[in-house]
Amino acid sequence: MEKKPFKVLGIQQVAVGGPDKQRLRALWVDIFGLEPAGHYSSEAENVDEDIVNLGEGPFKVEVDLMQPLDPEKKPSVHNPPLNHIGLWIDDLPAAVAWLEARGVRFTPGGIRKGASGFDICFIHPKGNETSPIGGEGVLIELVQAPPEVRKAFEESAD
Repeated sequence: MEKKPFKVLGIQQVAVGGPDKQRLRALWVDIFGLEPAGHYSSEAENVDEDIVNLGEGPFKVEVDLMQPLDPEKKPSVHNPPLNHIGLWIDDLPAAVAWLEARGVRFTPGGIRKGASGFDICFIHPKGNETSPIGGEGVLIELVQAPPEVRKAFEESAD
């Protein structure tokens, strides 16, 4: 198999959704003790989201607690409840070009700034005729790893 021009370094985030993010906070913040780190809201993405962190430093994993702004509109960030998983990528533009050339389907919007300020894009949950490879029902977010995360993963591999 041809060598990839990028590496998947680790999990950057897990996004869970529900009709009421306060119920999600009761488990993830009040019971599990994850630290609140931010908030994000977007009418275009139909999301009201609290960002909480698990762990510290470059290995911390973001857990996004999401509820829809309007439960009747799309996207339905609360259905399925495990909305998406985010992966740290060492070279996002190279990854997207390489994956597209191999038939991976991406959602509209291309590479853009995400809720946490990193460049992101999404692999579509379903392939289609033009791009037959998708997440088989799972939305996958690819996240450009900043230098400190890339360095930490490189050092941990040694």
